Amino acid sequence: MTQRSPKATAERNRTLDLASALVRGAVAAGLGLGSLTVLVMVVWISSPYPDSGPGGVLRAAAGVWLLAHGAGLVRPDTLSGVPAPVSVVPLLLVLGPVWLAHRAARDAAEPEEGRPRPSQAGAFCAVTAGYLLVVAGAAACARGGSLRPDPDTLVFPVAVVVAGAAAAGVWTAAGRPFGPLPSWSPLALQEAVARTLFRERAEAACRSAAAGVAVLLGGGALLVAVALGRNAGAAQDAFLGLAGDWSGRFAVLLLAAALVPNAALWGAAYGLGPGFSLGTGATATPLGLDGTPAVPHFPLLAAVPDQGPGSLLNGAALAVPVAAALALAWFTARRAAPADAPRAQAWSMRETVRVTLLAALGCAAGTALLTAVAGGPLGTGALREFGPVWWLAGPAALVWTAGIGVPAALLLRLWRLRTPGWAWRRDVPEADEPPATATATARAAAAASAFEAEAGAKAGAEADVGRRRRWWAPWRGRGRAPGAAGDAASGGTAAPAASSVPAPGTALDAAPGALVGAVGPGAGRGDAGFEPYDFLPTDPWHEKDFREARWASLKRGSGGLMADFPADPADPADLVGPAGPAGPADFADPADSAAGRPAPDPDRPGPTP
Repeated sequence: MTQRSPKATAERNRTLDLASALVRGAVAAGLGLGSLTVLVMVVWISSPYPDSGPGGVLRAAAGVWLLAHGAGLVRPDTLSGVPAPVSVVPLLLVLGPVWLAHRAARDAAEPEEGRPRPSQAGAFCAVTAGYLLVVAGAAACARGGSLRPDPDTLVFPVAVVVAGAAAAGVWTAAGRPFGPLPSWSPLALQEAVARTLFRERAEAACRSAAAGVAVLLGGGALLVAVALGRNAGAAQDAFLGLAGDWSGRFAVLLLAAALVPNAALWGAAYGLGPGFSLGTGATATPLGLDGTPAVPHFPLLAAVPDQGPGSLLNGAALAVPVAAALALAWFTARRAAPADAPRAQAWSMRETVRVTLLAALGCAAGTALLTAVAGGPLGTGALREFGPVWWLAGPAALVWTAGIGVPAALLLRLWRLRTPGWAWRRDVPEADEPPATATATARAAAAASAFEAEAGAKAGAEADVGRRRRWWAPWRGRGRAPGAAGDAASGGTAAPAASSVPAPGTALDAAPGALVGAVGPGAGRGDAGFEPYDFLPTDPWHEKDFREARWASLKRGSGGLMADFPADPADPADLVGPAGPAGPADFADPADSAAGRPAPDPDRPGPTP
């Protein structure tokens, strides 16, 4: 028996992968075409007065499916005898074919279990070729129907839409990497993309641009909804007048639902200022409706404003681009000055302006692209211009988002980089502070605390004990040394610099022989003179059991030269002997006397060994 070589096996697997990707593309196109055909067949069957047979329905379904890819259709049966173009693409229908092509390319580019990852370029080409084969068959089928596809639009935009969806699917299967660019791209662009900083800024700009476009679409949809609510009677009359039976009304309802994204884009273009065309001689803007509109009888077109100059209510539509610019600025400022990062990692003003302008440019490009596909000619006469003018809507979006977004982004950046004393940035450390500076700050704080304790400066501290600094009163507590009243949390925790436990190398160096945090007799008993830095240590290191264990260990190491651990008196009366009250010398530890340290205060715990 002969055994296959590894090279032949690899070639065979590569061929099988390409064939599988080709089939995936054809199946994706078939699923989209089949689902739309079933929907058209249901409407045709339920209609009491069908005007064509099953062949005409299949051709009409193929034409509508091509229209969902952006293809232009031609309606030959008109009253004038001149074929009329139909180029308004229902954007809701575009989602199905684009998602199917994207998913087919993603599945074809993902590695299967037990097999290596297929070539990305091969998967893209195979899926696109399989999908376009079905597109060519559908175009041939719809050639003799009532809605015939325009051959010039099959390459652009149909092939471009399919290729873009397939490329996005392959990119998703690869993990959505941002680079490297192909070798034929400019070298300067390749070097820029290779930098991590450039990729982060580009990602932030894309996110901000997407947020601006989303707010524009939402605002446009809100404008359309308000206008339809004001003209609900006209919309109802148009809906009932187009069809008298329930099957026809259902078809009109489906068409209106598919055109809702188009209406939202029309509202966004209206809010931006350029408005939209209602024929060759009429334009609707917030300033008013000029000319005589050629408006078909359709429910969504009842939202068109009346003829004449605009009112203040029409001018309120300008709030839509303002909201989009503010959303773009907010998303940019969030990346420019993150709340959980120190000031050293924040962007500079120049970087913030640059990213905001790039985001505004992306928002303008997206708006121009969407408004270009939201309209189109519906005839050869007055309706040859119908919908938003993309080359006016795009620059208008750029002016709005750049003019308002840049100052807003800078102001938001300054607001987010305000004093760390504000509540939401109080716990963020400074990354650019070296350890030496932090140690010096702690030493200065410990020295200031000891000085205040010895001087007894407690005026005005009683009213601020336990208060937290709030965002509406950031000035509270300013001007006081760390550890003063007002800096302690309401839960009873003190600032680290004012703790009664001296930090290593800080308190002992600042005040040799002094007890940091000791303010005299009566401190720590809950009296009126209680200070935040008088809290006793709460960690187990200072408990009696641990102190006794340390003392016993030191005694064993000294060979019995050290005295026993001094027992704490059970009752204050035990402190009084025949000679009178016990003084500080009675509680002095031999180790403290030998070292020359002062005797501890009887009202406070003994020194830590």
